Amino acid sequence: MPGFFDQSVVNQVQQANDIIDVVGEHLSLKKKGREMVGLCPFHDDHRPSLYVNPGKQIFKCFACGAGGDVFKFVQMRENLSFSQAIERLAERVGIKLKVAKTPKTKDQATDVDPSKLAKVNAWAAAYFERNLADKEKGKRARDYLAERQMSPESIKKWRLGLAVSNDDLFKAAKGKGIPSKLLEQAGLIVPQMGGAGFADKFVNRLMFPITDVTGRVIGFGGRTLDQAGAKYINSPTTALFDKSNCLYGLEHARHHIGSTGLAVVVEGYTDCIMAHSKGCGNVVATLGTSFTSGHGRLLRRYAKKVVLVFDSDTAGIEAANRALEVCLSQHIDISLASVPAGKDPCDFILSDGEERFKELVDEAVDVFRFKWNRLTEAFQNDDTLVDNKAAVEEFLQTIATAVHAGNLSAIDRGLIVNRLSKIIGLDGKEINSQLRKRLKTAERIASYNLENRKVRTADLGQGFFAAAQREILEVLLNEPGLFETVQRNISRDVFDVPIYKEIAEILFDLLSEKPAATLAEVLARAESTEAGSVIVQLAQTGEEKGNFELRLSGALEAVKSAEEQKKKSRVKPTEDQINFLRSFSESATRRDPRNVGMVE
Repeated sequence: MPGFFDQSVVNQVQQANDIIDVVGEHLSLKKKGREMVGLCPFHDDHRPSLYVNPGKQIFKCFACGAGGDVFKFVQMRENLSFSQAIERLAERVGIKLKVAKTPKTKDQATDVDPSKLAKVNAWAAAYFERNLADKEKGKRARDYLAERQMSPESIKKWRLGLAVSNDDLFKAAKGKGIPSKLLEQAGLIVPQMGGAGFADKFVNRLMFPITDVTGRVIGFGGRTLDQAGAKYINSPTTALFDKSNCLYGLEHARHHIGSTGLAVVVEGYTDCIMAHSKGCGNVVATLGTSFTSGHGRLLRRYAKKVVLVFDSDTAGIEAANRALEVCLSQHIDISLASVPAGKDPCDFILSDGEERFKELVDEAVDVFRFKWNRLTEAFQNDDTLVDNKAAVEEFLQTIATAVHAGNLSAIDRGLIVNRLSKIIGLDGKEINSQLRKRLKTAERIASYNLENRKVRTADLGQGFFAAAQREILEVLLNEPGLFETVQRNISRDVFDVPIYKEIAEILFDLLSEKPAATLAEVLARAESTEAGSVIVQLAQTGEEKGNFELRLSGALEAVKSAEEQKKKSRVKPTEDQINFLRSFSESATRRDPRNVGMVE
């Protein structure tokens, strides 16, 4: 068994983690017939393509082909190995695993294990919390929080903490036997100059643990308490953490966002915490960074609409502009709201109250109104020719992005072009020509991005012999009781397409032990995500075709015929064999057509 776990324990972990609950921790699911459906996280999904079947405990994306069981989802979603996914899900439900003491290779010994990073982050978060609660160590930080009107309830809920001296955490970890290499991989310590040991990454800072949607601590943000260094610093990029793909507070906000369809995005940690403390439970923060395409893809799984709350200064407006482009390209309905000059959302909530903050969100203007106002202001203020040209370029880029993403109808586009023509004095044909140029650029970029986001798929082989192998596997995945017939006629060695051979090995081993094995039990033995996706695909296709005994008989005859011919002459299959396989396959399909889908 890959991963060094007993198969009975693996099955126990699989059964204890309902796939609806696990997938639902990562994206918003809605009921559709007997299944649940949501936006696929494995490609740029604009309409729900990922179906989750609670009866079979599998998922399948009908756009990119991703599929599998709860293990494969976690493997793909969190970039884990099979054994790491087992550990991750066992930890989730409190199952203790016994791992065989198997010597590691050199490469394995140096791999970064995300589950170990999560554990050391959890330890560090608890350590920082104790520092903040310490009567002496935490006094200054607690005074600061009191000045910011941060309640004890919020401090506890958000697990705020304190990092103190240069090697405080490092020494404490050493006392607990935590390897310095693991601390370094987690971004908690950094090498000192000249190779003189390590120092803590966070020193004299108020600490904000950053969690994923499941509540795991994946990184930290730290605010300086002595004005040394940057005001805020985050954990570096690790196997668990990438600030461009994380949103602070999503763990607490995702259910509220899912129920209301609205996500409110602010910039800072305290902005997010204060909003939640005042009853605005759909607020998340961008960790002090610009809004990225990763943030957009993350929010799109939960929200139908996004309101971006930004500062009214120049930096805030520019940040809003960048966020608009991201949201338009991600097909997100976005509006903008700005707080008064000189205030951030936290200050605004404290001074004007939560009701006024909610009104501010309700009064947010849509992206086109915001951009139009920016354009008209530039012309009304008698800005320079360069400024006016920049404003027009910015507006045209917004329109092109919206058209490409399908956010703007042809009628609305025509009206906008006419209005723009009157303001800038340029013929409508020329404006449309400029738009077409930008649309071509947007299409090239989108094509490139899509090509680089494709889910890895296995080579399924070509020709009649590969088709026969596929038929046999499709039948066995739907009618495991026919395995005895297969075993009487062929051995596993006849499967020469690598991915089919991998699946055949699983089926021959499993069905020899358990003739009535379920699809979930088959998937629990598949280590690779590619095998998981192909197994789900084969099971689905086989179910649609039906006529299992007839198809199996034809496929076995074709395989045996091909094997005999290979032994005798080592020549290519004859045309008669190809026609034979095609005819029995088409006949089976005509006899019992099935509806497309995974519904049982």
